[in-house]
Amino acid sequence: MHALKPSSILVSAFFVSVYMLVTVTASDLRAMDTLESRYARAHSLGNNYHFSTRDGWQTVNITNLQYKYRRDLIKDDSVDDDDLTGNIYSQENDDLDTLSKRTGKNATFNPPSKSKGKSSSKTKSQSKAAPASKGSKKDSSKSSSKSANKSSKSSKKLKKTSANSLTSSVKSILASLKPKGKAEPVTITWYTGHDLENPSCWPNPIWAPSDASFACALTLEGWTTRPSCFKFLELCNTPKKCVFVRVVDSCAGCKKGSKHVDLTQAAFKELASLDEGLLQVQMRQATEPDGWLENLWGPKA
Repeated sequence: MHALKPSSILVSAFFVSVYMLVTVTASDLRAMDTLESRYARAHSLGNNYHFSTRDGWQTVNITNLQYKYRRDLIKDDSVDDDDLTGNIYSQENDDLDTLSKRTGKNATFNPPSKSKGKSSSKTKSQSKAAPASKGSKKDSSKSSSKSANKSSKSSKKLKKTSANSLTSSVKSILASLKPKGKAEPVTITWYTGHDLENPSCWPNPIWAPSDASFACALTLEGWTTRPSCFKFLELCNTPKKCVFVRVVDSCAGCKKGSKHVDLTQAAFKELASLDEGLLQVQMRQATEPDGWLENLWGPKA
């Protein structure tokens, strides 16, 4: 039986390291996919869940702004619906007439603090070849065999530790975005096209949502208790259809004083069809997630 040469051991160690790096990278990608799937899909609160103001809920309306539709396509009963708690919600007849295209946006919010995030990964391998010791081939073979077994066990242990760490990290991120505060009724709409540009939460916009983002704009004037810029909200059409969105813009075309949340298409579609029109939902604020998906929420503030 031939002894393994030091060069052979180094080559083996190199391939083990490459395999581990590839495995961890693949695990990272799966973790990001899991995270994005978690926040880009409607979630359920359970079959027996009941909305209560004690849990931070409030009823709101979600709508498609009128300028996107012909008047004869809007249902007459779309403005008078029962809210999710069983109370009758009525809205003035001129609500739809006051919804107009959002033209100007006032930058009335503080700009986000600049943050520089740098992440780097360096792998260093240092190995010193020990001088060959005198001894029989049998002793050399045993030593090489033990080294190979030890290297194999170490790589398996490191791989398992990395996988456990990733799993724990993903679970922590998924559990970090939680609802809080008082619930209230709101109106929701969806917006698209040029209205997505220049979100007013940034005086000098550095990002704009897309139709696939999970972001929203709130009534510009009169909603005195509206959530501030960059806050996260949970919106629920039913206990089984809930989404998280981030406040990034203001809605100048929304009726003054109304509790109106204008959603990106992706967020709205998780709650109802885009053809639904005026829709009332429950809203409450939520915590920030530990992990971050810029394509869904924009840059961190």
